This record gives sequence, structure tokens and C-alpha cells, in this order.
Amino acid sequence: MGIWSCLGKDLAEVSESLRIGRSGIVFDPVRKEMGFRSALTGKVDMPDLKAELGRRQRVGMAEECFYAYAATAQAFRQAGIVEQTFLDHEVGILYGNDSSAMAVVEGVDALRRKKDTTLIGSGSIFQSMNSTVTMNLATIFRLRGINFTVSGACASGSHAIGMGYLLIKQGLQRIVLCGGAQEVNPIAFCSFDGISAFSVREQDPTRASRPFDKDRDGLVPSGGSAALVLESLSSALERGAPILAEVMGYGFSSNGLHISDPDLDGQVRALNMALKMAGMGPSDIEYINAHATSTPIGDLVEARAIDAVFGAHRPLVSSTKSMTGHECWMAGASEVVYSVLMMQGGYLAPNINFEEPDEASERLNLVSRPMDRRVDVLLSNSFGFGGTNSSLIIKRYAS
Repeated sequence: MGIWSCLGKDLAEVSESLRIGRSGIVFDPVRKEMGFRSALTGKVDMPDLKAELGRRQRVGMAEECFYAYAATAQAFRQAGIVEQTFLDHEVGILYGNDSSAMAVVEGVDALRRKKDTTLIGSGSIFQSMNSTVTMNLATIFRLRGINFTVSGACASGSHAIGMGYLLIKQGLQRIVLCGGAQEVNPIAFCSFDGISAFSVREQDPTRASRPFDKDRDGLVPSGGSAALVLESLSSALERGAPILAEVMGYGFSSNGLHISDPDLDGQVRALNMALKMAGMGPSDIEYINAHATSTPIGDLVEARAIDAVFGAHRPLVSSTKSMTGHECWMAGASEVVYSVLMMQGGYLAPNINFEEPDEASERLNLVSRPMDRRVDVLLSNSFGFGGTNSSLIIKRYAS
């Protein structure tokens, strides 16, 4: 695995933040000057890749691609994948990404200033496409397997893992680099702010994201990148790879209703599909990393879906978005990374800022403080605009 987020720049830093419940959310005065209703954001530093990549390699990379390269390089190192692996095997790449807003705006601005398309810059086209991550990383690492971008709103990263899982399960791929990436610049989020989707608790940024709390008032935007190497068991054993966990099930659905409002039936169907594919029942799930973004309607519907499926079994639940904010297109991948780090470390990250439940969240077994706990089976939810739903079940690997 690899991670570059507001909680840290590698797995060790991020795990420490998760263990103690450290928030990565800040107040950004630039957004206020631009006219944002909310200036809150996850703070994500830009990686300096000049020592690793040449200018020609960097010129076509958008902001989120820099994050994705950093996370992917970490993941390949941990997996023991080297240049010879790419020559010996057709390694694939599936990344969740649903915007490259900054690159598009900068390209148009350049045209308006210079009145000449030839002066926009040769890298602009590769930066401005949603597939900027997969096209750049596939070229840099010389990947020869499956290669496309999964564009599924805030479930993009989760669907990328699910699709990689299905391809490997069908014997069509041996190794697939899966992940999610999200740009953090203000341009990418101005329209969200315009519909009042964001929390306005600017006086105390680290307490603004409040999943499942009765007084939640909106999400906090964030981003970065997460990467995971998915591999068939036979391939991993043959390579002597360090096996961190096992993907057991992938449930997906579409609500087919409102473009932005969540739907109980759609989420329940995705959860039940994941359980059926994994050959498990509700009592097998010990922990759920909820999608819960800190919006009034979103958290309410998800709490009802979790209660509808898991009922009296009451698995432990928390939303790491309480610390990270909503990492959007990367969230489905990053939250699997966060969950596996918890599984490895024997702890559960808290749902910070949870003070009082509402009528739905009071039925959940919420982790409101850091907890030492061994978890062998977990589930991660991701639900996005357009009614796209994804649930992944991950199990501790037992050799």
C-alpha cells in the first residue's frame, strides 16, 4: 500500500495519526479571499518529484497525479515490485479519479491570454484529462496490463479496487495497481461550496467534520492519493510478497433516483451483495469504515442502511472522514488503506467530534475514542453522486 494524505506522507505517519485521532483539516485564507462560503480544507503538501522524475515526465502530470505517483511508488516498494516485475508480468493499473479541474482552467486561461492554441503547452492535454493519473503512471512505470480510469464520483477509488478484484478473480490479470486520487486546489471544489455542501465551522477547523453527530453541518473537502497492489494469491506466494490482507467481496449498485440524494435501498443492496460475494453473514463483519461525510442527509441514510443490514450484530463503526475530511475520488481507496493499517496495528481509529447521536446514529456502535482492538474482517463503504454505491469486504490474511 501507499498513501499521501492530510494525515501524513507515508503509511507510518498516517497510522500514527489514525491511532491518536489527529485531524488534518485547516483554515485556508486563500479560499476566503476567492469568495468561498467555507475556507476549510484538508492540508495536503505537494510532493517534490524533481529528484525522481525528469521534466518531460512531470510536464503532463496534473496536481492529483503528483500525489498518485508518491503513493504508487510506496505501494510498489512495499510489495517488492521492481522494474523486472514490469518486464516479466503484465501489471495493470486502475485508478479512481473524477476531475482535473485546475488543469482545465489553466489551459483555457492560457488560451484567453495568448490567443494562440499552440502556446497552451504540450502537457496541458495530459493534465486536463480525467485519466491523467493512469496514463502518466502507466507510462512512467511501463505498465502493460489493464489501463483505465474509474470515474464514479466519491466511490471512484472503491470501484477501482472492486474492478481490480474481479479481473484477478476471473484470471484476466495477475497484478493490478489500484487506487484513488483527488486534487485539493480551490477550483476543484468551488461548485461544491456554491451549493452549501461544506461545513462552516471555521472557528475550529479540526472539529468541523462531524460524521454521525447530531450537529453536523456539512463536509470538509480534502484529497491526496492512495494506492494498493492487488495480486492473485498464487502470484503473491510465488514472488514471496508481503501479503497484508485479502479482498473477499465487492458489492455495487446504482440508486437510479436522485442525482445527489442517497438512497437506503441502493446502499442496502450493495452491502448485501458484498456479503453474498464474500460468503459471509452480517455477524462476520467486525468493523465498518463508514462513508459518512458529515452531511445531514448522507450520514442519516447510511446509518439506517448499516442498521438495516447488520441490526442486532452491531459491528463497530467509525468514519475516518472525521479526521481527513472528504477525500472524494480517492476516499474509497484511502479508507481501505486506513482500515488495513488499523487491522495490522491492532487498533480502531475514532470517529472524532462525535458528541450526540441523532435518531439514526444512536443505533450504531460508534467508536468515538481510540480503541485497541483486533479486527479480522472489515467492510468499507463508498457512496457517490449519481447514486453509485460500493462496499468492499477485507479480511486479515491467514497463511
